[in-house]
Amino acid sequence: MTTTVIIVGMFFFGMGVYALAAPAALARPFRIVIESAESRSEIRAVYGGFGLAIAAVLAAAALDIGDVRPGAVITVAAALAGMALGRLFSRIADKATAFYPIWWYFWIETIGAALLFGVA
Repeated sequence: MTTTVIIVGMFFFGMGVYALAAPAALARPFRIVIESAESRSEIRAVYGGFGLAIAAVLAAAALDIGDVRPGAVITVAAALAGMALGRLFSRIADKATAFYPIWWYFWIETIGAALLFGVA
């Protein structure tokens, strides 16, 4: 269980650090053009700050600090499942896309959610 939580937490940590350091590079595979301070701030907040916060919550869960493990694991699993469902909805609403980046991240989110639900 702890290994799974740590692995998913490291994914969020990496995403968070990358978003803070290079917001335009993080968004580029999705064809999002980041040209303004406002758009960089949004990527840093949503992908950077949120990613690091989720990594911290999962670290607390892995260390079982304050009995947060079950709630933290279920919450992050639900968030990942919601992200994957959003990609499925987009597939229905929009035209088909290449495997990367959309379906690559769909599977990362789906597998991450399943693993976390499995250890919750």
